[in-house]
Amino acid sequence: MAEKGQQISAIDGMLACRECDLLHRIEHVPVGGKALCSRCGTLLRNNKPDSLNRVLALNLAAFICFAVTNSFPFLSMDIDGRVEKTVFISGALSLYHLGMGEVGLLVFLTGVLFPLISITGMLYILLPMKLGLRPPGINGVYRTLRVLTPWCMLDVLLLGILIAVIKLLDIADIIPGISLYAFVALVLLSAAANASFDIGILWPVTESGAARPDKEIIATEQDWISCHTCAMLVSAPANNANACCPRCGSRLHRRKTNSVTRTWVLILTACLLLIPANIYPVMIVVRFGRVESNTILGGVVRLIETGMWPLAMIVFIASIIIPFLKLLILGFLQLSVHRKSAWRLHDRTVLYRFTELVGSWSMVDIFIIALLSSLVKMDALSTVRPGVGVIYFAGAVITTIFAANSFDPRLIWDNEGKRD
Repeated sequence: MAEKGQQISAIDGMLACRECDLLHRIEHVPVGGKALCSRCGTLLRNNKPDSLNRVLALNLAAFICFAVTNSFPFLSMDIDGRVEKTVFISGALSLYHLGMGEVGLLVFLTGVLFPLISITGMLYILLPMKLGLRPPGINGVYRTLRVLTPWCMLDVLLLGILIAVIKLLDIADIIPGISLYAFVALVLLSAAANASFDIGILWPVTESGAARPDKEIIATEQDWISCHTCAMLVSAPANNANACCPRCGSRLHRRKTNSVTRTWVLILTACLLLIPANIYPVMIVVRFGRVESNTILGGVVRLIETGMWPLAMIVFIASIIIPFLKLLILGFLQLSVHRKSAWRLHDRTVLYRFTELVGSWSMVDIFIIALLSSLVKMDALSTVRPGVGVIYFAGAVITTIFAANSFDPRLIWDNEGKRD
């Protein structure tokens, strides 16, 4: 799928690390084993036993659980005989009806639509392959699934549900529905399916018969580019022209386009959004006619005052520590790249992986507010509404995720051998 006039050839038997660009010779990986980059420790390949059948079965089970989750009552709250019932998408709908449509859309996308697309997309790929067929458009479908992966937040949603339920136990009886149990199973099945997936199902690798190189060689030094979707190594197009991977169709790039500039813009945007997010209330509680507005920090203090120290720590870490720490780490990495620093390259790569790992967990506060606003709506007796601060906080969370995705960790290793 190269652009017109471009000649691109594949490099068999080799692959480049997606985080440091070091070339590796493809060797046999035993069943259940994995191969790590010798320089930065990134996972290069794994060999999951019976991956096709296992991932297909897990995704089929997850699809059934998803259907059950959206077909029966999810949670009910009983206060002195008055019962409020919810279904799985009640949180998103409640935010929409309360004038927070953009936040409700975010909850719906990350907790419902994107996970559904991921499950059905994998079934679309795996079911025909089980029958010995290759479905049309498989490359585009898998590229889409790769893009959606950071935005599927079922595990974060489950944590938000558990925290919200524990907060409500002091004022009401919480009745779990069939859908809640199905949702827990859905989270576990989805995690197991992701852990069992081996990309070799889609694109089997060709092992190299060449000897191991005597020294470390970087892909760009050989004028080669690695596809970030299917890991295919190809020769760079002439005149630095844009081209696509001949195997999966993904856009090829030596380094992410304008990575440093885009990441700085996103970091600064997130910092600006976090200011009103921590000043304005994110949740408004009406209890017996008394209105109480809580900021993010105020909500943590309120949990501490009621003796819920574990919950307070979870919310404090997820909603305050993680966003600021993530921005601090990304800013530090950006500065180190700008200064062409060769200090602790491996450690800085680990820091980058941390920003990718924890980014979505800041969404837990938004999920908590969505669930509480759908359950606690008993007029002056007890009502929970989202505050304007939740809009800014949601924007900050989204922006930090984009910032981590726009940063190119290979820029860290481009300065190896240099000194400050």
